[in-house]
Amino acid sequence: MQKLVSLTVLVAGLWLAVRPIQADTSAGQPFEIQLVDQENGWPVPLVTLETTHHLTFVTDNAGLIAIDAPELLNREVFFHVRSDGYEVPADGFGYRGVRLQPTAGGSARIEVSRTMLAKRLGRLTGAGQFPHSQRLGKDLDWEESGVLGADSVQSTVHRGRRFWLWGDTTLAHYPLGIFDSSSATTKSQPLGSLKPPLRLTYDYFRDTNSLPRGVAKMPGSGPTWLSGYVSLPGRDGTSKLVACYAKIKPPLEAYERGLCVWNDEAEKFERLKVIWRKSEGGPSPTVFPQGHPTVWTDANDQQWVLMGDPLPTMKFPATFEAWQDPSSWQQLTPQETIAAAEDAVPVQPHSGSIAWNEFRQRWVSVFVQLHGEPSLLGEVWYAEADAPTGPWEDAIKVLTHEHYTFYNPRLHADLVETGSPVLLFEGTYTKEFSGNPVATPRYDYNQVLYRIDLDEIVGTPPAE
Repeated sequence: MQKLVSLTVLVAGLWLAVRPIQADTSAGQPFEIQLVDQENGWPVPLVTLETTHHLTFVTDNAGLIAIDAPELLNREVFFHVRSDGYEVPADGFGYRGVRLQPTAGGSARIEVSRTMLAKRLGRLTGAGQFPHSQRLGKDLDWEESGVLGADSVQSTVHRGRRFWLWGDTTLAHYPLGIFDSSSATTKSQPLGSLKPPLRLTYDYFRDTNSLPRGVAKMPGSGPTWLSGYVSLPGRDGTSKLVACYAKIKPPLEAYERGLCVWNDEAEKFERLKVIWRKSEGGPSPTVFPQGHPTVWTDANDQQWVLMGDPLPTMKFPATFEAWQDPSSWQQLTPQETIAAAEDAVPVQPHSGSIAWNEFRQRWVSVFVQLHGEPSLLGEVWYAEADAPTGPWEDAIKVLTHEHYTFYNPRLHADLVETGSPVLLFEGTYTKEFSGNPVATPRYDYNQVLYRIDLDEIVGTPPAE
């Protein structure tokens, strides 16, 4: 009888211990915080919440944060809210933040107001694009690529596929896991929507261990950087994916420049010719097919490739044969500054790209300002011109960063419908050259995509 009583008590004790878990399905679930743009309700990636004891959380591509820190649950918590280009109102002490009471399985929605013209759509590269979402049971089908960081994008359509190329690339096993350019392909129109959250999946070129690999192993020590990435028609009727390359030695010095061509069968770039070697003397070439390309048809119906970063510095006939013939390269001299639309103060471009815009019926450019404020290389401007060679005018700041870098912006004019007022650009978000010792987890040294709505910032051009 004693054994039976003890067993009954034991079973009852076990039932009582398990019962709360069965009854409360939210127990153990994180508290969900969603950050949205109050203007349109879109999720806002790259917003930092920080507690009074400096625990920080950064929204993922879905604008979500999952909170399960024990010391934050079931009590009122003040979160500082910080984000380049987005904010919440300041209180009487100047703090910009919100008070929430996180509970297991609960949720909250924070609206932020946009203070810049560009709309942040999300991160395109790197690991952990949906970590908070996945902890909340969402986006569980998202697969990691193996790439943690990717520098300076280039993109072109080649033989029906969109090819993407990045410079130095960070992998989990080493900070500079790939230093001879990583690459991937997608379908020519890979974006399902021009609104967040972004879910762009790349088909990376990989090695025998299924790890992303380099595609430009040119002879010589040090990193290989590619530029002037474009697909050109050849005399034989086939298109050739080409680029110029530079071999780099510390700290960031080029000691060789040349031309390379993509081998479609081997899926890598191969050196075509050396244009310059430092060891042979002579200055580095001033006319060289580097930068971002754009195709332009002049008044005589001659088609040219313009190369520049951002404004054109050279042109050549839009053929594979002309690209590899230095005698066909023609130097262009871009203007050094562009006057700001607001006060005519000269703005000095550092890097960027140009494109023809059907909506505006003008050439447009997005570029980073050299020696900008508050960030040395983090202030992004928009400008227009009637011709790709200028004059460029009426620069408008569209994106700003607080002591962070955003360089080498690349326009994606062909990722939107012809005539659309939407303009897309991406760039490298990094603490390098900013003086900021703190890197934003996951986002740092990766590509972030932005959207400009031209009908909102410059209006619709008058009908002819």
